[in-house]
Amino acid sequence: MAEQSVRWGILATGGIAAAFAADLVDLPDAEITAVASRSARSAEAFAERFGIGRAYGDWESLARDGDIDVVYVATPHSAHRAAAGLCLEAGRNVLCEKAFTIDLREAGELVALAKEHDRFLMEAMWMYCNPLVRRLKALVEDGAIGEVRTVQADFGLEGPFPPAHRLRDPALGGGALLDLGVYPVSFAHLLLGEPDGVSARAVLSDEGVDLQTGALLSWESGALAMVHCSIVGGTGTTASVTGSRGRIDVPEGFFNPERFVLHRDGRDPEEFALDPADGPRNTFRHEAKEVMRALRAGEKESPLVPLAGTLSVMRTLDTLRSQTGVHYTPR
Repeated sequence: MAEQSVRWGILATGGIAAAFAADLVDLPDAEITAVASRSARSAEAFAERFGIGRAYGDWESLARDGDIDVVYVATPHSAHRAAAGLCLEAGRNVLCEKAFTIDLREAGELVALAKEHDRFLMEAMWMYCNPLVRRLKALVEDGAIGEVRTVQADFGLEGPFPPAHRLRDPALGGGALLDLGVYPVSFAHLLLGEPDGVSARAVLSDEGVDLQTGALLSWESGALAMVHCSIVGGTGTTASVTGSRGRIDVPEGFFNPERFVLHRDGRDPEEFALDPADGPRNTFRHEAKEVMRALRAGEKESPLVPLAGTLSVMRTLDTLRSQTGVHYTPR
């Protein structure tokens, strides 16, 4: 018997909202019921593009739509608190893009609202839902490489981005850290939990956002993580996890990998590849499926992307910003 369709609302109409909608359209048990934007024209164009029945020119109408099971919030992260909070207060379940919010305070407020209104809430950290990343995590937890000693991860875009671009705008939470740095930081958290120590340096733009940030994270176990993000240099987006008896290398695109290689002492390297049945590597369907699974099970958060973990990552990002002098100025 087919599962009953989960009815989605999409809040915002930018590039990531379009990519998410395209994947939802391909899921037989998902239905996009409505879309909202602050521009009625933008919402209507988006609705026509994806065959969506309702287009709202304001966020409030979407939040009040009782025919929606869950809202995907795809605004710039500077608006996540307002948009997701509006939906939670109206009784909607929410999947909110990363970075979850501008800072830990806002993230904590959203988590409190979800609990107050007994709603499901999840950060759209698609990396955590990726089958190959889940396999990598399981291998590490099963001791395939022994005790974790170091983690390395980087994510940089070549740029340059002009001063008017959102990535250069402090009012929109611009800079490398929230857009890109959230991935290497989240990767380290996935494998080691919240660090006990953080030491960071950054190069700032004239506007005060970080053009690139590098950090050393440390744990009482003796493990270290080196993470880097940039909007002025295209990096390899690689990751590596080294343990006491081997290592795992993700050669490219660690946040949505196509393959990784397990090196174990005394054995030939072993490659793990994405199963073609799981779809293309850059799909959002895994996180969408996880949200729908959780909703059908009556869960208020996902075990793959737990809220405590989201708050933990936000706490680390706050520390990185405080050490590097990055200050956002939301409008």
